Amino acid sequence: MEEETQNTLLVRRDKDGAITLYADEDWAIERGADPAELITIPIPRELYVSGTVQQLREHAATYLESLDGQKGTS
Repeated sequence: MEEETQNTLLVRRDKDGAITLYADEDWAIERGADPAELITIPIPRELYVSGTVQQLREHAATYLESLDGQKGTS
């Protein structure tokens, strides 16, 4: 069985909580993003293939919140 490629997006969370999505680091840099602020998040295949931008942003926000929660407990 062939190993499935992981679907990921780069995200940046602004101070106001807004989520910006990027397909890759070069594209993010072209749009003025600081690479140090980018976080790579996994995206479930079905969401990556057929999700809306809003659904992707919501998934990213939830994922980032779960990371924040882990930092608070360690």
